[in-house]
Amino acid sequence: MNPDLPPAQKPLQLLPVRSFWQRRVVDPILAQLTQGTSPDKVALTLAVGVAAGLFPFLGFTTLLCFLVAVLLRLNQPIIHVINQVLWPVHLTMVVVYIRFGAWIFGAVALPFDPSEVTHLFMHSQREFWARFGLMGLQALTAWLLTVPLIVGGLYFPLRKVLRRFTRTHPIREISP
Repeated sequence: MNPDLPPAQKPLQLLPVRSFWQRRVVDPILAQLTQGTSPDKVALTLAVGVAAGLFPFLGFTTLLCFLVAVLLRLNQPIIHVINQVLWPVHLTMVVVYIRFGAWIFGAVALPFDPSEVTHLFMHSQREFWARFGLMGLQALTAWLLTVPLIVGGLYFPLRKVLRRFTRTHPIREISP
């Protein structure tokens, strides 16, 4: 190609035709893996990932992390790694949120046996919700009250650290 030609006379470079699979499957997955990689977005992903990973209902944190990451355009791999790393803390915090919720509402935190809870959940939804529904609502309220504290308490310090880190360790482009 002659560099002396004006832009209108340069030959067009045709892009290869992308298959349906590439456009509908590969491209969205790659977009999810690479979005939200600025220092501020990574800090937000970490902070929101911790808050969502502490959701006081077992089995819902992965779905919550996925939905929050999609809605806020956060990095999916980072938020899910945080969610998985937090599972021991999550189990402990379920009990903390139950007790905190009972304290908020001036209720007595009912003692419960995890095997009894599991048995009732699997065999009698009506009895499960009758016995533990209010406790779940109280735990949810306690969690909702702590979310802004968790996100704010983590986001601002992490943002400062990550900004400083990217200034001292610039990211190099990887060439194909």
